Amino acid sequence: MLNLSRPNLMMTAVLAALITLTAIFWSSGAPLWIGWRVYSEQVLIAALSFAMAVTYLVRPLGLQSISFTAAAVSLCFGAWLAYRFPMLSENVFYHPTEALIVSALGFVLIVEAVRRTMGWSLIVILGCVCVYALFSSHFSGPLQSRSIAPDRLLTFLMLDSASLAGAALSIAVAVVVPFLILSQLLLATGGSQFFSDLSLALAGRRRGGAGKIAILGSAFFGSVSGSAVSNVASTGAITIPMMKKGGYSPKTAAAIEASASTGGQLMPPIMGAAAFLLAENLQASYIDVMLAALIPSILYYFSLFVFADLEAGRLNIARVDEAQIPDLSFVLKKGWFVFLPFVVLLIGLFSFNLRPETAALAAIVVLLCFSLFQTYDGSRMQLKMLIDVLISAGKAAVEIILICAIAGMIIGLVARSGLSFGLGFFLVQLGESSLLLLLLVTAAVCIVMGMGLPTVGVYLLLASLAAPPLVELGLRPMAAHLFVLYFGMLSMLTPPVAIAAFVAANMANAPPMKTGWEAVRIAWPAYLIPFVFAVSPALIFMDTGPMILLAIGKALIGVYVVTSAIVGFLSRVLVGKERVAFALSGLAIIFPLEAIDGAVWLNGVGFAALLICWFVVQRQSVDPQVS
Repeated sequence: MLNLSRPNLMMTAVLAALITLTAIFWSSGAPLWIGWRVYSEQVLIAALSFAMAVTYLVRPLGLQSISFTAAAVSLCFGAWLAYRFPMLSENVFYHPTEALIVSALGFVLIVEAVRRTMGWSLIVILGCVCVYALFSSHFSGPLQSRSIAPDRLLTFLMLDSASLAGAALSIAVAVVVPFLILSQLLLATGGSQFFSDLSLALAGRRRGGAGKIAILGSAFFGSVSGSAVSNVASTGAITIPMMKKGGYSPKTAAAIEASASTGGQLMPPIMGAAAFLLAENLQASYIDVMLAALIPSILYYFSLFVFADLEAGRLNIARVDEAQIPDLSFVLKKGWFVFLPFVVLLIGLFSFNLRPETAALAAIVVLLCFSLFQTYDGSRMQLKMLIDVLISAGKAAVEIILICAIAGMIIGLVARSGLSFGLGFFLVQLGESSLLLLLLVTAAVCIVMGMGLPTVGVYLLLASLAAPPLVELGLRPMAAHLFVLYFGMLSMLTPPVAIAAFVAANMANAPPMKTGWEAVRIAWPAYLIPFVFAVSPALIFMDTGPMILLAIGKALIGVYVVTSAIVGFLSRVLVGKERVAFALSGLAIIFPLEAIDGAVWLNGVGFAALLICWFVVQRQSVDPQVS
């Protein structure tokens, strides 16, 4: 981002605040209260135009005057389309010239804004889908469809309610922005420092306390922020130096922080923006999504804790210095109010069945009221701080709004052009030969497409292409969509473009690629668990109580054992053949009962092998002379 002039900074702040206020206006149901009949698309287009204008102002590539002009044109485009949308969307055939001009102008503005924000990834995908739609009649087999004329294509992308201003953009504006406001308000009231101090008080006295503090703090804050990169940047500034000072290598410290921050996107109760999109796609309640994600996220963070603990044992890393550890009661006394918005959020969702955005707004109001009297640092919320929260939330929303806008165009065109049917047919044919092969292909596609894209964008694209074939082949819809979401998330950790890992590596002065592979090693359960819950519904709370408890117990034991093999330490350092034995026994224990006939015997063999290996290791730990 270049240095901006004062007028640009002022205008950027105003536009960012307008994004936030627009979202509050729509999410709160204010149009209904004042009797203003307005199309949802009109509000969404207004928010999108503000986001485009902010992008052109804060990323002025080339002459600033050109970017300023582009921002002004974006606002004019948004105002005109918001005003004319009812007429153009319902009677587009009676206004073909106006519809084509507005659509062409808007298309260029949005594509350029996305390019400045994220690069070419999404644009290339949109271009490929557009090319298919224009020439689909020339294809053969399942991919053959009726071509769409260029003018019809443009007007569909910009004016159809199933495209630009569809469900994806609606969730971004109406649902995600309120949670971004809550996140920024927590930051302003000292929430990030509170979570760090709380983690320090809870885990600082344990072996490998620095690593466990990083995991706890990043899990707490990552669930709120929903952004792996911003989470690394905020909590990592505290935790990475602490881990390095404690004895972890720079690449391991960075990898632990990146893994913990990335997993926050799937940690209930908030889970970032993708959870809302998943609930909308499945027409399921947000509560169902939270419950389904609960056990996998617990297993993920359990494995991170085990890694931090065993790595500390292997390297003889001591606990954190007592002088740095705050008193738990003192931390809770200062920051107890930080828990209030989460309590309000959960009560609103579970007890009153509120929509996520309504529950988030209620949580914001409660936290705001308390912050007028107390913040974590002892000060009080001032008007300037509140304005800064509105501005920072709007700036944080810009990228998500642009992603959801162009992803909505891709999703709408994929369905309209018939590409979804053709690709779905191909994937179903692949899955009929081997469901495991289809799952592997889907996982690889999610990771590859996610390189350079946030999790939200990956999930939006793959949910419409890869998830339906999985469902058609017998997977539960929740399992199929969570599978896609997990591997979209893992693109943030997987080289060669592991954004979260690379940001953490930069902060730790560690080699980026080595840090990325270290993050893969640390976060290994996230690559395995989706395959398990794809065939074992117990791990997503879709089975009887005893089966759920059995699945959780097996998974916890298996994850601990495999992680010890990966680290190479249990009660002592493990040699090569011992690590292989522990890894195989752990995987045998994790193996889902529903996968094959006789899986229970494989589990039994795994438990027996584990007992033998554990007995040998414990005996040699007591008497090193025993071979």
